Amino acid sequence: MTGHEREYQRCVRTIMDTTDPDITFDSRGVSSHALNYDVAFAPIVDKAQSGQALPELASLVEEIKKAGKGKPYDCVVGVSGGVDSTYLILQAVKLGLRPLAVHFDSGWNSELAVNNIENIVSKLDLDLYTHVIDWREMRDLQLSFFKASVANCDIPTDHAFAWVAFQQAAKYGIKYILSGSNLQSESILPQSWGYNSEDSKHVKGIQKRFGTVPLKTYPLMGLFKRHIYYPIFRGIQTVRPLNMMPYVYKDAKQEIIDELDWRDYGGKHYESVFTRYFQGYYLPHKFGYDKRLAHYSSLILSGQMTREDALSLMETTNYPEDLRKQDHDFIAKKLGVSTQELEDIFAQPPVDYSEYPNNKKQWDFVMKIAWFPAKVLRALGLRR
Repeated sequence: MTGHEREYQRCVRTIMDTTDPDITFDSRGVSSHALNYDVAFAPIVDKAQSGQALPELASLVEEIKKAGKGKPYDCVVGVSGGVDSTYLILQAVKLGLRPLAVHFDSGWNSELAVNNIENIVSKLDLDLYTHVIDWREMRDLQLSFFKASVANCDIPTDHAFAWVAFQQAAKYGIKYILSGSNLQSESILPQSWGYNSEDSKHVKGIQKRFGTVPLKTYPLMGLFKRHIYYPIFRGIQTVRPLNMMPYVYKDAKQEIIDELDWRDYGGKHYESVFTRYFQGYYLPHKFGYDKRLAHYSSLILSGQMTREDALSLMETTNYPEDLRKQDHDFIAKKLGVSTQELEDIFAQPPVDYSEYPNNKKQWDFVMKIAWFPAKVLRALGLRR
């Protein structure tokens, strides 16, 4: 039974609802997301928000500095121009780290995002490595994902961004990648709303089915390389410092405005024109998935937003119709199709990711393989 066929229900603690097909509720009406948060994430968030995790953060910072001694950089930070990554790199510099800022130019950056990134690196006096994609390949791959009618059409950008971070870390012998991922504002992300962006088999399978251009230069990275080779054999760790410090989303936004002249996009992940359109129109219109539900619910659970305020915000729009139309026309033109052709593609019925080649079973297996040696290394004090 899909989320559209079951009786509608909304969590009494968050605003998550049955547009997530996999959501369940207890007898009180509390969703599985809220219950999972209580068990898996609340202890981490509470420790971070209270400042009790700061000694762990200090220890991590010393490890990063030690591992980077004698090298031009001691960590890699991917910057998109968004709130999380911008705040993270600002804090990294304040903590005395020497990050290399890396960026994947997918061709969809807004002018505002470009300006924000320029401000970040200039005001913090950082080096920036930008990987510019072959637009002919990227355009064809993006169009292939639209034609596939799958939910996660942002995979072409997300998959490549991770490759850039690992590639630059390996190039300079850097052992730490700092991720802006955090539980305070991102603890909820329903798996049913999209598929794993790390699966290169899925990317290649969709492109083979719908594409017209071979992926000769597009950066593909398999699950083994990402989760076994880089972390275990090359010793490159991905760490999430925002989960070790007090992180209040609205305060973080104000801090980067004050210190880096950062300018707001009006929505989470709206620094990319494509992602703005993908989250603001494509997902809600075609699938009924509104990612604001997950973001606001995460903030509710971490005590940064009331449920009442979240419900009120859901009655408004952060994606006005004139901007949506502007983005629709822009994306169609950039993809080399007419606006009507793009609408016709969107009119095709949704398709589950599992209908295309994927490595879901292998990914689960790799996770089990990677878990054991990582646990041993941590026990020996050789890995965090």
